[in-house]
Amino acid sequence: MTAHLISARLQNRSVHSRHPNSTSSTPPPRRRTLFRRLFIFSKYTLYLSLTSVVGLVVLTSFLFIHDLFTYTSRHVDRVPMNPLALHLERGGPKNLPIARVLVDDDEDEDMHRIARDKPRLVVVGGGWGAMGVLQTLHLGDYHVTVVSNETFTTFTPLLPSAAVGTVQIRSLIEPIRKIVARLRGHFVNGKAVDVDFGQRLIEIECVGNGERVYIPYDKLIIAVGSTSSTHGVPGLEHCFQLKTIADAQAIRRRVMDNFEIASLPTTSPSERKRLLSFVVCGGGPTGVETAAEIFDFCQEDIMNYFPKICREEVSIHVIQSRGHILNTVRVFIYVVLRPLVVLFYSEAISQYAEDKFKRDGVNLITNARVAAVTPEHVIYTSKNEDGKMEQHTIPTNFTLWSTGIAMNPFAKRVTQLLPNQFHKKAIEVDAHLRVKGTPQGTVYAVGDAATIETSLVSHFLEFVEEADQNKDGKIDFDEWEVMVNRIKQKIPMAEDHVSKAREIFTMYDVNGDNALELNELVKLLEDLGNKITSLPATAQVASQQGKYIGKKLNKLARRMERQEQEQKMETTQPSAGSATANTSSESARNLILIPDEAISAPFRYFHLGSLAYIGNAAVFDLGKYSFMGGLAAMYAWRSVYWNEQVSVRTRALLMIDWIVRGVWGRDLSRL
Repeated sequence: MTAHLISARLQNRSVHSRHPNSTSSTPPPRRRTLFRRLFIFSKYTLYLSLTSVVGLVVLTSFLFIHDLFTYTSRHVDRVPMNPLALHLERGGPKNLPIARVLVDDDEDEDMHRIARDKPRLVVVGGGWGAMGVLQTLHLGDYHVTVVSNETFTTFTPLLPSAAVGTVQIRSLIEPIRKIVARLRGHFVNGKAVDVDFGQRLIEIECVGNGERVYIPYDKLIIAVGSTSSTHGVPGLEHCFQLKTIADAQAIRRRVMDNFEIASLPTTSPSERKRLLSFVVCGGGPTGVETAAEIFDFCQEDIMNYFPKICREEVSIHVIQSRGHILNTVRVFIYVVLRPLVVLFYSEAISQYAEDKFKRDGVNLITNARVAAVTPEHVIYTSKNEDGKMEQHTIPTNFTLWSTGIAMNPFAKRVTQLLPNQFHKKAIEVDAHLRVKGTPQGTVYAVGDAATIETSLVSHFLEFVEEADQNKDGKIDFDEWEVMVNRIKQKIPMAEDHVSKAREIFTMYDVNGDNALELNELVKLLEDLGNKITSLPATAQVASQQGKYIGKKLNKLARRMERQEQEQKMETTQPSAGSATANTSSESARNLILIPDEAISAPFRYFHLGSLAYIGNAAVFDLGKYSFMGGLAAMYAWRSVYWNEQVSVRTRALLMIDWIVRGVWGRDLSRL
């Protein structure tokens, strides 16, 4: 039996030796899966590597070909120029040179044709409103001239980021000459100082030589923006503002100087605390975002490259006159939406931002007013627990003033020249953005320089004349409905306030005779006018107004072309006899005779949402919805601003800046 078992085992061994691919030699399933995954990973890694190499070769070849055709010798000989461009005639109220012909009007056939045949459109300013106009206009419709004291347009919402080096200055600007080149237009580096509406001449003070010249116009668009409001506070010459590239550069230099001096061994503890105290006056979007950027700068760069004592003794203070920060968002949305909805969302956003600042150690001082600013202190007043006013002092070497706006000097000059211009902060325009008091269809104003009229009483006689059909000196309900429709056409922002026509009519019909007396009607219009809130001075409003004007001018140009064609057809008829038609240029000047009402509806603002950066987090208010969060919201905030850039170049530079900041941090150089 034992011998039989031994022989069986030997036979089994011989069988296994003859069949090496039997089951016992097959790798286990887990090992086969691992081999398969390694093979797939290697294959796609090879594909990615080859794709990267091919892409690099293609990119290098493209750059080489671009350089090959770019760096070529180009000769300019005998440039055509009108002699009148070199010898300007003089005239106007001040007998100044009048630039009726510009030096580049005759450079080629297209520019010569535009200068000869098309109406003169002058845009004063280089901000959001002006860019909205220029980006919307069609090539060849107008002889466009842009007047600005800066040679570039600035993406102002990211100025707080530029002030601490999160993004570079060059990433936020685009030369105006490149933008206006699409329209074969012209650029004059100067600032508007005066205007003659009768002769249609705008007086320009040229930057550099200070000489003054008149530029004639057929249509004028005022987009000069605004300045910061002082509110009568003494010592604001010791404050920084944040409206221009120069402001951001000055802030960056002061911030770096403060940290460098605070790092010196000779700096006393009290002086170090003063140097590292940053005060922001104003709790609007600009003030909040600047405070957030300074905090991020301290957390991410000062902590790593400066003595730790500098980060420990940094203090950031935000002084707000109201009870909450970001009140601008609340007023902003109240214009468009119902108050109940607005209060809920805006308060939620304000509360989220305040909680975030408290966690970060930012000192929020609400219900306080700045009393004075000195080179070394900010003095403010607030109520104590007993309701009495107390005065407080914050030692500081950096104060940012960001509270409200005031009228630009040129806008103020315009209001002084015109009747019925009583607004203290902006030029008053009608629903078509035409400046009140000027010949209709010749002068428009957009952006911070303009405010749409909200007064209904000023149109009282006009409303009564159109609505009082039986001329009895009273307005019954049917006539009131006619007046309501006219109010909506005249002042679209009043539409929500007159939606319940019957309730309003009953409320002000004091004697109950189912008719409104004239005194009752005056009271009604006064109350309605007081409830209408003006549009805020934001980039979003200015951009939409500029695009509205640009589209309207395009429609006017199309209408004018049709009229010119009709005139040409009439002149070819035998009955025309010896009558001569006007020249093309004269016909183009008649563009102003076409009323705006026949071309487009009044301007209506569409709220796209409000957003603010609060330090590696962001808040959005999209009307009916609000969005608050950390990195996800911050990247959404970046996406919005990246998309709003005026050119592909600035988008590329902005993306590079964010990548550089994320990998290597901010640039700590002081330039």
